[in-house]
Amino acid sequence: MKILVTGGLGFIGSHTVVELQKEGFEVVVVDNLSNASIKVLDGIEKITGRKPHFEKLDLKEKNHLEDFFKKNQDIQGVIHFAASKAVGESVEKPLMYYENNINTLVYMLKEVSELESANFIFSSSCSVYGQADELPISENAPIKAAESPYGNTKQIGEEIISDTCKVEPSFNAIALRYFNPIGAHQTAEIGELPIGVPQNLVPFITQTGARIREELSVFGGIYPTPDGTCIRDYIHVVDLAKAHVVALQRLLKNKNESNYETFNLGTGKGSSVLEVIQSFERVSGQKLNYKIVEKREGDVISAYADSTKANKVLGWKAESTLDDAMLSAWKWQQQL
Repeated sequence: MKILVTGGLGFIGSHTVVELQKEGFEVVVVDNLSNASIKVLDGIEKITGRKPHFEKLDLKEKNHLEDFFKKNQDIQGVIHFAASKAVGESVEKPLMYYENNINTLVYMLKEVSELESANFIFSSSCSVYGQADELPISENAPIKAAESPYGNTKQIGEEIISDTCKVEPSFNAIALRYFNPIGAHQTAEIGELPIGVPQNLVPFITQTGARIREELSVFGGIYPTPDGTCIRDYIHVVDLAKAHVVALQRLLKNKNESNYETFNLGTGKGSSVLEVIQSFERVSGQKLNYKIVEKREGDVISAYADSTKANKVLGWKAESTLDDAMLSAWKWQQQL
């Protein structure tokens, strides 16, 4: 079966391509390389023994996207990762985020809905919940006003997909709301590869550990948490990638209970920023240079998952620990 992965050279996308190829799928990757490297293809090939078909494509270019689908009518499923993803950057550049994340989703859905096999996995986020009233967060938690334009694009994206499913009974979609993916493949052939200054915590930690960055800024220190820093549910990227394959197979085998479903993907355990730093120090054997600074706009205080639904319905569960993920991230950084 031919599967399209948009943003397939990105962090989560590349790990998902590896897991898809392990399961025997024929994978087509499209990516505009705005936040990814073409060298990731080599890493995928080293791990799996074969290189996926790749096309450089910017999904904002609607005509080019239409041409792509005309040539690939045999696509059986789509996993849609392509999007801008940094909370802080979205606060500074909201229009860029709405164009990149919303316009392109609409263009994709128009094309996918016309395929004979319209199966769509959406890369969503726990940010759709905002600051939840209860922890852990289940799929029944209310969708609150987003804390950032990034979070808002995921909320709007889910609404667009849900509306599409209502009027297109043959269109099947699953939105995977994941928490904080970290780590790298155990081979250290692929991992998180931010271009420029990292927007996410763990690559900034590993770059600081590698002396590429002088110092890590920890935002806050004044939050109502045990150590004053934000709490997140950090999930190993390989565990997350495997969940995408399981969700896709659910649609391909017609096991979905409705044509639009949502699942949380997390470990069920919250870790503070300082606990993540301590984990890095344990696995690397070195002290990290960091300081506490003012809080960052758009950040929620605490978010960790109730993954019961994914565990029971999908038959998926996160297996790796925080230390496992931090060690893999550190090995990836050292390889770089």
